[in-house]
Amino acid sequence: MSRARRPLVATAALLAAVVATSVAAPPAWGHGNRPRDVHPSLRHGLVAHYDFDHPVWGDPARERDQGRSGTTIDLVNGGTAMRVPDRAYRGSGRALQTRQVDPTVAGNDDWKAGVYSSTGVPSLGAFNAATGTTVMGWFKMLGDGPAPNSNTPGPDDRFNAIGLAGVLTGDSDGHGVRALLELINVDGELRLVALGRRLDGGDSQTFAASEDWRRLLPVGEWVHLAATFDFDDGDMALYRNGRAVDGFYTASGDPWLVAGPGRHRTTATDPRGIKIGGSFPQDTREQNPCDCRMDSLMFLDRVVPAHLVAAQYRYQTGRR
Repeated sequence: MSRARRPLVATAALLAAVVATSVAAPPAWGHGNRPRDVHPSLRHGLVAHYDFDHPVWGDPARERDQGRSGTTIDLVNGGTAMRVPDRAYRGSGRALQTRQVDPTVAGNDDWKAGVYSSTGVPSLGAFNAATGTTVMGWFKMLGDGPAPNSNTPGPDDRFNAIGLAGVLTGDSDGHGVRALLELINVDGELRLVALGRRLDGGDSQTFAASEDWRRLLPVGEWVHLAATFDFDDGDMALYRNGRAVDGFYTASGDPWLVAGPGRHRTTATDPRGIKIGGSFPQDTREQNPCDCRMDSLMFLDRVVPAHLVAAQYRYQTGRR
């Protein structure tokens, strides 16, 4: 009998160990949160993260979130063809390709990505009444300027901006944002900017890079960008390859209304989504398409300090 009991005892012990381990272990992180992809100090604040190596099972035209929110995004119009074999940094896999498809037609066929809900996206609730936000990721420009404007009859008309990535406001039509990285016309000159809005329906503020955007984002070169938005005190910052970018604010006064006493937060509404590579992720209009590639897009619910932006860049590039 003792021989018969030993396997049962061993099995019971093994099961107990498995149960104990499963109870004690923290939730599993996705591929995007492996050490080579996300610096440990950023993981707690990482609301959404897209590395474009994780298609939704059974629906590869959608991408799974590797952050904590589980916010799935759509690869709009291009579907699986938008995942391309191009490494932004050593150890990365595929990248996202976005582009304008037909500049002569006011249609809805541009390649872009994101998610949209007119009632707000509950999984993005971390940006509801937030004091800070950071948007960062890798970008490779393939075009040399804003795309032809497909919404106007003039053959020489062009959009005034190139959309990179951002979080929408709680009342957005698919264009208005709380936190955005983009290239936009500032006083007649295209500039790399961080554009933010604290209050739904309120004024935006823009922090524009002083340096020529073509030197910051040379065509055909992968560049790591980050934009931070401190909604409590009104500060914004831009970073390129881990280093702060000199710039200036385009709006005078107090557009975010943070001069008064108390803690200042964004409007207490869930964002209506995320837009990547252009506006209107619900695919109702074409606006500001980006002829570019992107990888490891991260959306955090806090202001990442300069030393950790640099640490994240070094973490992904191996320059430690």
